[in-house]
Amino acid sequence: MQTEAEYIKVGFTDIDGILRGKYVNAHKFQKVIEGHMGFCDVVFGWDSSDVTYEPGVEATGWHTGFPDAVFTIDPQTKRYIPWEADQEFYLGDFSRDEQFKSICPRSLLRSIEARSHNMGYIPKMAQEFEWFNFKGLSTDHDSLPPSPITKGMFGYSLLRLSMNHSFIRDLLHGLHGFDVPIEGIHTETGPGVVEACVVYDTATAAADKAILFKQGVKEIGHKHQISASFMAKWKRDLPGCSGHIHQSLWRDDKNVFAFDDAGKSSNIFQHYLAGQLYCLPHILPMFAPTVNSFKRLVPGSWAPTHVSWGYDNRTCAYRVIESTGASARLETRVSGSDTNPYLAIAASLAAGLYGIENKLPLDLDPVVGNAYDQENLTTLPTNLKEATVKMQESEVAEALFGSAFVDHFCKSRLWEWNQFQEAVTDWELNRYFEII
Repeated sequence: MQTEAEYIKVGFTDIDGILRGKYVNAHKFQKVIEGHMGFCDVVFGWDSSDVTYEPGVEATGWHTGFPDAVFTIDPQTKRYIPWEADQEFYLGDFSRDEQFKSICPRSLLRSIEARSHNMGYIPKMAQEFEWFNFKGLSTDHDSLPPSPITKGMFGYSLLRLSMNHSFIRDLLHGLHGFDVPIEGIHTETGPGVVEACVVYDTATAAADKAILFKQGVKEIGHKHQISASFMAKWKRDLPGCSGHIHQSLWRDDKNVFAFDDAGKSSNIFQHYLAGQLYCLPHILPMFAPTVNSFKRLVPGSWAPTHVSWGYDNRTCAYRVIESTGASARLETRVSGSDTNPYLAIAASLAAGLYGIENKLPLDLDPVVGNAYDQENLTTLPTNLKEATVKMQESEVAEALFGSAFVDHFCKSRLWEWNQFQEAVTDWELNRYFEII
């Protein structure tokens, strides 16, 4: 593959979904695209603040000496960054590294997508995101967060979009030119919050677009002196930010999730949904990966608290949408905007395929009305530690993703929980500093 660029930008995500990478000169790029290159394997041995896990994980750490991991570029991900003078860009992963191919999020998703193909199904997915936007750059402020770009609770507001038209315009046009086309964008209820739906694609391509969407929003926002935050919940009295996943399976160019003319769903769809419901409590950290994620999963928050499903019901964990035709799909509502898209989409697809492979029956009735009020539903784990311990001990999680991934990922989540446990929060200071 030839390139006319002097330097090429390449990237991948770590376990937290943070895009990391480098610029490579054209001469080196030709060697890399035909073979591979190395990244220090600490990229899978530290957290979002570049602090190494202690106690460490098996795959990497001080005990291994931090050698290079084998990184390969995916030529099909070639695109140009419009807001960076059309900089040439590629994504890659660690699929050729025996040590890290089962840990690398993109490599994991590719293997699950291949499993779907072997079963005769083409998965089509999309992730939508809500996020808050703040005036000024976070690095310019002594305290976080700065002020939202708009005030008040104003969902679907054309006025609020118009007030920030240059930012919104650059998002729409810039992301389209970055091969991350947006299906729609609107304000959500809350100061400075926006929601956008990325156009669907096959599973790995959809995750590529999702991760580049988040990166693109932050970079374009920076040029407008706007800080974009994809935290699941940044303020107690405001709604959280979702990262809903839309999914369907296709065979012979037909959507197998579509109901028949009599309004009956296919066995494949029922097994797929049953798999999602059955696996969800076992793999929740892949949809809620941070301590903050669980601040969103509370009653009345537009986010689920139970294992549930329903027809066009936004109080459920799974929402069945457009039951007929090409638009028929399942929406996973438990995932937040803080997810690693590769892992969240991998979890959705793997759970659904598990249901098909094991012919799980859809024996849970759809919720009619408010799912928060249902007493017969299984309650989801309520914090990161509880959810992670359940996943760590789960034979279901191991069957879906393998023991190497489950061990590595769960240790990284327990590390995250322990970091939080050692922190002294503003809530503690305000509550205890004087009066206790």
